[in-house]
Parts: sequence; C-alpha cells; structure tokens
Amino acid sequence: MRGRRRTGEGPDDGGGLEDAGGPRPGSGAQGRAAPGAGGSRTGTPGPEPPGDRAPGLAERLARVALTRLTEPGDERVGRWLRELGAEGLVRGLTGAGPPPPGAGKERLAGCRARAAALDPRRDLGTVAGLGGRFLCPGDREWPGQLNDLGDARPVGLWVRGEANLRLWALRSVAVVGARACTDYGSHVSATLGAGLAELGWVVVSGAAYGVDGAAHRGALAAGGATIAVLACGVDVPYPRGHAELIGRIAEQGLVLAELPPGGHPTRSRFVLRNRVIAALTRGTVVVEAQYRSGSLVTARRARDLGRHTMGIPGPVTSGLSAGVHELLREDVCLVTDAAEIAELVGGMGELAPERRGPVVPRDLLTPALTAVLEAVPGGPGGDRDLIARNAGRDRDRTLRGLHELQALGFVERSGDHWKLAGPTSTSGTTKPPGRRPSVRRGGS
Repeated sequence: MRGRRRTGEGPDDGGGLEDAGGPRPGSGAQGRAAPGAGGSRTGTPGPEPPGDRAPGLAERLARVALTRLTEPGDERVGRWLRELGAEGLVRGLTGAGPPPPGAGKERLAGCRARAAALDPRRDLGTVAGLGGRFLCPGDREWPGQLNDLGDARPVGLWVRGEANLRLWALRSVAVVGARACTDYGSHVSATLGAGLAELGWVVVSGAAYGVDGAAHRGALAAGGATIAVLACGVDVPYPRGHAELIGRIAEQGLVLAELPPGGHPTRSRFVLRNRVIAALTRGTVVVEAQYRSGSLVTARRARDLGRHTMGIPGPVTSGLSAGVHELLREDVCLVTDAAEIAELVGGMGELAPERRGPVVPRDLLTPALTAVLEAVPGGPGGDRDLIARNAGRDRDRTLRGLHELQALGFVERSGDHWKLAGPTSTSGTTKPPGRRPSVRRGGS
C-alpha cells in the first residue's frame, strides 16, 4: 500500500476522527443514514463526544446569541466561552454582567450594538422553517473532530438537511480549488465528486464557483452525499448563481454555516470557514490553485490538524496549478482519482487498483527464450549457428528455444533459416499471429 501522508496549513480539511473506518453514507439520493446506523433516515447517533455535556435550552439560546455577537473562529471568544460558559459570556458582552477579562471597549461597544437585534428564538424558528436546526458541542450529532480546533472551534453550527452530520463527517473528503478554474479543473473535480460518492464517501466543499461547484455536482449526479459549508447564513444563497445548487444540496445532503440566518459573507469569513472544512473531513484534495489561493490555506490548515492532504497535478505551464505544485513539493500526497484518495484516507483494505502498463505476449517469455528471440536477425533471419552466436548459447539449446518460439508464434522456419514471425515494432517486439503464449517455466 502506498504511504499515507498528512498535509495542509490553512482552513479547508478534515480532522481527528472518532472512528477510523467510519460508517458509509447511503449512496443514493435518499441514503441519509449510514448502514448499520438504524432505521431512520438520519441514522442513530452514537455516544456523545467526551468533554461536552448535552446543552440545556438556556445554553443553546446563549450560543445562538453568540453567533450574532461574535465572529467565527475568534480564539479569544473561545477561551472566554470555555472559562465563563455561554450564558455568562453573553451577559458580559451585552452589559448585563461583568465584561470578560481583557475585553476592549471597542469590542464591547460592537457587541452591545449587535445585541439590540438579538432574538435567539426567532433565529431558531427561521431555521426550523427551512427544515434545519442548530447544533451545539455536546449534542449527539456534533462532529467530535471539530474539537481539534481548540478555542477556534465553532460556537455552534446552523444546519439544513435531514442527514446526521456526525455520521456523515466520519467518512468525508473535502474537494477544494480555484473559483476561476479551467475546463480541466472542472472536469477533474466533477469526476472526483462522482467517484468518491460511488465509493461511499461524502464530498465536502464550499459551494463556490469553479472547483467547489463541480465537485458538488459530481456527487449529486452520482446520487451520492455532499455537504456545503457556507461563509454566510444557511438561508442566504451565495454565490447567487448557485442558489439552485445549494437548494439541491440541502435536499439531498447538508448545508452548514457558523453565521446565523441572514448572515452575509466577507473575505475574512471565507478564510475562517475553511478551517471548518479542514477539521470536519478526513482529508482535503486541492484540484487547482494559484499561489495565493484560499484553497492552499485550507490544505495547510488540514495538514496542521493531522488530516491527509492531497493535490491533483496539472500542466506545469498553468498558473492555476502552480499553487498545487508548490504543495506537492511539501509533505502532500499526489493523487489522480477517487480510488487513490479512498486508499489514502480510508480504512484497511480500501486499495486503489494496481497501476501498470499492458502486458504483451513477449513479457511472458522466460529469460532464456527472450535471449534466443532477441538473437534472431530481422529481415530474412539467419541460421541456427548465427542465432546461437548472437545469443551466446550453444547450438542445441538455441535450437530447442527456436522450436519453442515457433510453437508460440514468435518465429518462423524456412529451411535452415529462422526469422521473426509477423510485423516487428520499432521497439523490437514481435507480434505473433493470433496466438498468445502461455507462461513458460522451463526453457533453453
């Protein structure tokens, strides 16, 4: 089996998983549950991840409020949340209690301005109306690998779709890359998405133009599972041109976001979104990326989290593949198709087919017969003595070899002369007429 590597340094890849094998998601459009997970469409969740207790209503409402008061991925907020709890942090940020230690006046003023529009129950109702929900650490559906982000872990996740996020994340791969990708990048991404889906893997990406959209569409076309992680609210179709695609993903898969309903995307939020993609999945594949691509940030973040990081090579003359090639010069694994990805990130026995060139009849000859065949002159051929001298063998063994080669269709005899049978390729191999040699164990 090929060696398994890890890679990445930015936000866009998978993480420390709770189950190395992971249940396989259903392969069809209705395959919401992992096999063996129970009879419901969403599957039967496993035990709660260690370290987080199941949240009560007050804590859930407080975390909903925090998704409006704070920005995703703020490690200081994460530390305050760990020390003060969700309810205490909300009171401190809104002025209803003592401020968090070290909180600046500007931050507090911004939080209090946002607090004027807080209505956590309304936000929960908005998402429920879309068939969604809000997940907190400690919920049975919470993906434990997100805890690898430490204080940068999401406060909570807004989710649209019926599948069980925790089960799907156990067997997921991120496919990311350039928005302005080439036709090559779009084709490869769609092929990877479909191939991974057919192998029972969940395809995770960001629903952007280019590589992201192609990967999602490939998975959907194969009747597979896919997850879109947005840098806006789950009720905001962004980019606008992918409104239909995001709607299909919500019906057939899952749409996730850290921002509350109505949240709009910004450049920084895209970068921070990538860390969720990196942590959520078992590995990240970069298809096309320039030197300053956010996809490289995702891949490197995945590597830092200990996830597998992979790159698809492109033309060395293409600037859109330059960033991927730079990754490949680092500790990143080169892959070319879904089977190779599954071998790297999957469990024992998930091996890609062995890659090798075609076997031609001459490959099946013993070394002794090969030496005799190579000693037969081209054109009119030669007699036994000439062939024996060319082969460096005695005449009797050469003659036995020539008779075996004649029986296998490699040479022809004309009187005392032996010549090659059939057309000879430029590489010196002879194509016998319609007969395939068996593997010879003996030979002269």
